[in-house]
Amino acid sequence: MIQKKVCMLGAFATGKTSLVARFVKSIFSDKYHTTVGVKIDKKVLKFNEQDVMLMLWDLAGEDEFNKVQMSYLRGSAGYILVVDGTRRSTLDKAFSLQKNVEETIGKIPCVLVLNKSDLLDDWEIDSNTVEELVNKGLSIIKGSAKTGEGVEELFLSLTQKIMGA
Repeated sequence: MIQKKVCMLGAFATGKTSLVARFVKSIFSDKYHTTVGVKIDKKVLKFNEQDVMLMLWDLAGEDEFNKVQMSYLRGSAGYILVVDGTRRSTLDKAFSLQKNVEETIGKIPCVLVLNKSDLLDDWEIDSNTVEELVNKGLSIIKGSAKTGEGVEELFLSLTQKIMGA
């Protein structure tokens, strides 16, 4: 079995923990629990007739990503940038985190998820912005940890990138 480490990155309350819970356990909770440090979950996927175990490192959301947490990235095969579609500032934070990742461990596969698609009426990120990001070559998936929309696709998409497919 192949094991791949994947980190979940994003600002506070973007839905990192909820996306992992939805993917690994098919559950969602409306209760907000701040992640302290890192929480690790795992799930096995079938990819090209091969079992791939994703080790999901759910890193605490930060306003200022510190050096201690950047050390959690070592050994990562890829990462997911989680953005809360209802808060434009979390997109800017995601790009700041991406820059820090690239400066720390180099370019590795990444997918950006625009979370909370169940709240589209409250979104601060418009379709023009999404289109610009796609045109810049970013892999973007709209999803919702609450409804499950896009969650499987998100992790499969990153696994494909990691496996070079």
